[in-house]
Amino acid sequence: MQAQRSVLPGGRLHYQHGPIDLVIAAEGEEAAVAAAHEAAWRRFTTVLGELVAELPLLRQPVQAGMPCPLQRPVARRMWRACAALGAGFITPMAAVAGAVAQELIGCYQQPGIVRAWVNNGGDIALHLAPGAQARVGLFADLARFDVCSTAAPATDARFTVDAAMPVRGVATSGWRGRSFSLGIADSVTVLAGTAAEADAAATVIANAVNADHPGIVRRPACTLKDDTDLGEWPVTVDVPPLPPAVVAAALQAGRHKARQLQSRGLVHAAMLVCQGRFVGVDNDDSARPARPLATGSVLA
Repeated sequence: MQAQRSVLPGGRLHYQHGPIDLVIAAEGEEAAVAAAHEAAWRRFTTVLGELVAELPLLRQPVQAGMPCPLQRPVARRMWRACAALGAGFITPMAAVAGAVAQELIGCYQQPGIVRAWVNNGGDIALHLAPGAQARVGLFADLARFDVCSTAAPATDARFTVDAAMPVRGVATSGWRGRSFSLGIADSVTVLAGTAAEADAAATVIANAVNADHPGIVRRPACTLKDDTDLGEWPVTVDVPPLPPAVVAAALQAGRHKARQLQSRGLVHAAMLVCQGRFVGVDNDDSARPARPLATGSVLA
């Protein structure tokens, strides 16, 4: 299994290696962009091997107050993002997609690069030079998200991230996504300081959007995936139409968790979606309506 790369419409790059699937774009001086792309490719080819080497530890719960047992930079970033949450049961794998994207965006933090983004299945790391902006599209239903799509998709909401904002990471989690969730949120999108932090926080908030209802179907994670880090934890596999009061209560529980993380500086803003209902956790300079997607826009 070797890493592969290709060019997508609009000059975007597609890097794929095993389960890691990235779409990358950058704007700036031609030579600087080309050099950053090559540096990102070289780094990308080594990331999966590093993660596999520490996978047994990455699947173990983060223990509060214990030193990080991991050695490699992406793995340590995953652990730190999860440890900061103090969220009870959580493993570093909750931040894997964001941490990988964050590692690659470092290759673009160079003179001559105006704007760049690395999208790892909807978990996004940003580089914005002073004065630059990125438009972020939100999908309420993760089941219809395709990061490699060549068509301009219909998003459910849009945000503008400005270079002056303390946001360089966007991540989305929910029971319809690629990873398991303990909750019933269709999607929870988080804006945070880094992609790893956003990824971990989105996971925890999505888990908190939850309710007890006989129609919700849950299964032990290990019965759905042999090598899951969640063991026998019951993960959501189906959510029927729920009474409005149940949906509202679940969203408020998630909002409470998001507010807690925001008060500790771990989340800048968040949008929680469940069965057509939206709840926002805003910051004064966070989500602003954006015009239709243009070249360089980011899809979360």
